[in-house]
Amino acid sequence: MNNNAITIQKLSKYYKDFQIENFNLELPSGSIMGLIGENGAGKTTLIKLILNMIKKDNGTITVLGKDSQKELTSVKDDIGVVLDEPCIPEYLKAKEINKIMKNIFTHWNEKTFLGYLQKLKVPENKTFKEFSKGMKMKLGLAIALSHNPKLLILDEATNGLDPVMRDEVNDIFMEFTRNADHSILVSSHIVSDLDKICDYIAFMHNGELMLCDEKDLLIEKYGVINCTKDELNRLDSSAIVGKKKTPYGINVLMERRNIPQGLKVSAVDVEDLFIFMVKED
Repeated sequence: MNNNAITIQKLSKYYKDFQIENFNLELPSGSIMGLIGENGAGKTTLIKLILNMIKKDNGTITVLGKDSQKELTSVKDDIGVVLDEPCIPEYLKAKEINKIMKNIFTHWNEKTFLGYLQKLKVPENKTFKEFSKGMKMKLGLAIALSHNPKLLILDEATNGLDPVMRDEVNDIFMEFTRNADHSILVSSHIVSDLDKICDYIAFMHNGELMLCDEKDLLIEKYGVINCTKDELNRLDSSAIVGKKKTPYGINVLMERRNIPQGLKVSAVDVEDLFIFMVKED
């Protein structure tokens, strides 16, 4: 039995100047996956494909066991979504949104919603138009979490939040996935946040999935060595994952198993991995 919250197989989407081709990804149930990539990498396009907001050209996408193109409406109650630009009418206040959501989601919980408004410090009597970017995102999160979802799909959901509130939201995410049936796919430019909360990391670059694995395994698998140009030339070039020049030599990212004995190896974090893989000097 497939125990994935999301399964993507051989997905393709073609635009004139951009494409996602033969893309495969699995989000295991009960886990948090961070989707990392620079602007234009394809993160938002992928999320819209998963939600059937845009049509794929080839491949299959399964969400909570349902075909995203044909059956997604049957599990809409089980999916909480926050996009980079929440689609909420500007004239509505939080209290009025509560009344509307009662008629949209079968399992809408007013008490939970009002609790999140308080926890996230969202004013109940201001219109959406009056909200700052960060306040809009917090309202979107409160809505997404208040109808008993099994899966959260979040596109830059902490965008505009200060560090203290981001930490609070990250705690909410980790608490959410204590339930083994709950899963999160979250894209973010704030790689340090994903490093704290994610079980899996997926790197996107130019529409391609460069790497996807358990975060802890990635950290164990790779290391950085500092070397001179001559030392670099003596390394097996096929084993080099990425490199960048510094005032103190050249930092080289490699799988630890390929690093010659005797060289000092420094640990990497998720942000290091991302920078090395997409930005070479």
